[in-house]
Amino acid sequence: MEFEPHQLGRNSMDDRSNLPVADARRLVRGLTRPNPVIYWADFLISITVAYGALTVYLTAPLFSALQVATFSLTAFAMYRISLFMHELVHFKKGEMTVFQVCWNIIAGIPMLTPSFFYESHIAHHNTHHYGTRNDGEYLPLGNGALRDLVAYAAQVVLQPIVVTVRFLLTPISFLHPKLRQWTLERASSFVINFSYRKPISTNAPRRAWAAMELACSLRAWVIFIAPIVGLTTWSRVPQLYALAVAILTLNHLRALSSHRFLSDGDRMSHSNQFSDSTIITGNLFTSLICPLGQRYHALHHLIPSLPYHNLAEAHRRLSSELPADSPYHKAVYPSYFAVLREMRTHYLTHQSEADQIKRRWYETDLQSDTITMPSPREQPENLSASA
Repeated sequence: MEFEPHQLGRNSMDDRSNLPVADARRLVRGLTRPNPVIYWADFLISITVAYGALTVYLTAPLFSALQVATFSLTAFAMYRISLFMHELVHFKKGEMTVFQVCWNIIAGIPMLTPSFFYESHIAHHNTHHYGTRNDGEYLPLGNGALRDLVAYAAQVVLQPIVVTVRFLLTPISFLHPKLRQWTLERASSFVINFSYRKPISTNAPRRAWAAMELACSLRAWVIFIAPIVGLTTWSRVPQLYALAVAILTLNHLRALSSHRFLSDGDRMSHSNQFSDSTIITGNLFTSLICPLGQRYHALHHLIPSLPYHNLAEAHRRLSSELPADSPYHKAVYPSYFAVLREMRTHYLTHQSEADQIKRRWYETDLQSDTITMPSPREQPENLSASA
């Protein structure tokens, strides 16, 4: 299919309201069950590569070619491992429980990324909250406000510090119920939209969360205690910080291409979610920036129940079976940079509207809504009705 520039603007999203959801589900039938062998093999190989490269990176001569090479390898491997959080959140209740526990013990806690910090992702699929200020993974980045892009980029530098301090101070949060509630609501989610407030249900697994938090707190303290008692040198701290910044840079680059970010704060239908998202065919570079099926992000929003290892086959089926004029094809971009070029074009042509859109986005009153956490792999129509 020859690539044509995408139409831009909110109206272009409405043009795709005839998205063939029923046909899409029929075509991907049989692809929604996760394969434990693939998950375990991918994770164990990735973690072996990551920790092996990390060991060399931390012990190699500073700024040597070996250290630079292993720094890059460690960053890409750990970035891939961190994206398993997305898969964990989408598992059904009771599905691959051992894998989830092992991921947290082997990767999540050592990397200060416990999986429950990503449960806010479920609201990102909810049609009552996607693209609104109740969506922790969304900002109006495509509508021409330069300061929003600068703030988004600054998160890469600041988040490792904020997260580390948060876990260093974790024990204090247990001193008072109100402080604990504030910590869970305001400081227990990996988000780019800091106005997001995490809903805490009455049956939330607070003990399990507390166990993961305290383990992460211990890990954070070890980072600083180790050089104090002479187990490592102080150079280890900036080395780990540089690695965290590199991983977050990769993640923010990926996230920037996952959506068109054209919401003005109003609720968006399931079809508009899809049209505000992207599918990138790309090449090796795309695979590195968007691992674990992240290049098929619009398809993931269309059918969230698809595990990452089946997204490529699902896309192949839909691309070949859906009519040439299907709205599905309008979400497909030939490269990562094609997405950024479109965003830049829209950004440059809408600067005069940026302040108005941003003000509307932050002021839209959605507080009457209650964000609920449905079963993560529910179908989109159920997600739409869940809040």
